[in-house]
Amino acid sequence: MLNRRRAGVLLHPTALPGHHGKLGESARAFVDFLQHTGMTVWQTLPIGPTHTDLSPYQALSAHAGNPDLIDLEELVPCGLLLTEEVAADSRQALLRKAAQRFLSGHYQKCTLANPDDWHHFLDRHQSWLDDFALFKAIHDSQPTVSWPQWPLPLRNREPEALAQARARAGDRILEIQFAQFLFFSQWHALRQYARDRGVLMFGDIPIFVAHDSADVWAHPGLFKLSETTGEPRFVAGVPPDYFSPDGQHWGNPVYDWPAMAADNYRWWVGRLASQRETFDLLRIDHFRGFQHYWEIPAADPRPVNGYWVAGPGERFLKTCLSELPDLPLVAENLGLISDDVEQLRHRLGLPGMTVLQFGFDGSPSNPHLLHNHRPGDLVYTGTHDNDTTLGWYRSLNEHTRHYLHRYLGLPDPCSDMPWPVIRAAMASVCKLAIVPLQDLLGLGSEARFNTPGTQQNNWLWQVDRHALNQVDTEKIKELVKLYGR
Repeated sequence: MLNRRRAGVLLHPTALPGHHGKLGESARAFVDFLQHTGMTVWQTLPIGPTHTDLSPYQALSAHAGNPDLIDLEELVPCGLLLTEEVAADSRQALLRKAAQRFLSGHYQKCTLANPDDWHHFLDRHQSWLDDFALFKAIHDSQPTVSWPQWPLPLRNREPEALAQARARAGDRILEIQFAQFLFFSQWHALRQYARDRGVLMFGDIPIFVAHDSADVWAHPGLFKLSETTGEPRFVAGVPPDYFSPDGQHWGNPVYDWPAMAADNYRWWVGRLASQRETFDLLRIDHFRGFQHYWEIPAADPRPVNGYWVAGPGERFLKTCLSELPDLPLVAENLGLISDDVEQLRHRLGLPGMTVLQFGFDGSPSNPHLLHNHRPGDLVYTGTHDNDTTLGWYRSLNEHTRHYLHRYLGLPDPCSDMPWPVIRAAMASVCKLAIVPLQDLLGLGSEARFNTPGTQQNNWLWQVDRHALNQVDTEKIKELVKLYGR
């Protein structure tokens, strides 16, 4: 994927327009937009099923897809749903109807709903799908509590209790599995549509997983949990940094790395393998956590009271790359990065990230400035955690704004933001330049997708249905051509 210069767009599928799902016509229209502009990469955030906070970094499963993305209108041609039902019923009710019709044979056989593909899907993904479907069925029956509050036999996964739960929720389990089948059927159809148009899919893997997830419930021995309560003894976060002066308390349980090493990191290898099947390129979020991670005692809500703990390092990563030799990884190396983290990344030959918004602290040695970029890395105008480039520019103090103007050779004042920063990213020696769609649309802080360290009003921004028609595609095409992307 990085064998030539490319340009791409960062857009999470949840932000696509569409009331009845995102992975159908709306997603194909975005792929067509990329093809028309000459950009060849679509980067997303993690695509797993979320909790009510909607954060894609706190998913119910490290393997499953988010059924909220399934385009329900795509289920009508094969008879899984009726047009009038799509307009009238809830998503959960519609997915249940679709499952019931499929499992009873009351539909027309099609590429989206093929019995042979269904049985192959169940067999191929059994290692995670059975646990996830049971977890989700139990979770749906008591949605206000997390798994440590379940009855002890279920919390502790006693075989008889699990068998009884499977028997009670048999139909619901099949419905959950079928929703996953639909998700991945639509996803792989979209990925093929993109490939046919020269567009590659770039995914994102959070280093940690949510505590209230099928993964932690099914594999509690791989995490630092209390044996008596199932609650985390320690949680992940970061110390004070660019994004948060007080640090961040993520709440994810941290791994018991010696326990993971005992079976040669089987859980992680399986996780990476399932993502490799889904994307053409994968970003490992918070890569530095493999070298050292910030561990916070679970009883202490203040991230500043955490401390660095050694991660699994090179042995772990070499094991994964040995098991999956064609694994296409990018290391997210933003924030407080020590020399040993960069040395590890370089020894493994993994691309890193530069973000232009981080470049203007006044130091000419800042690695995010254009003249310090390296061809093997990626360049971004901003990420999903940043303000939009226009919003960021408007918030700059006079000194930093003047420095930005001098560095990029801009008039003062500059009325063309964010295009000069987009142009700079395109001009970078980095092989892959990624621009959030909000920047191509010229949007301000109202379109910010996430503010780290906050819990409200994140992950909600939506693209206006007609927004892509308003983008200056000729300007993008000219930049792509001018800088050989």
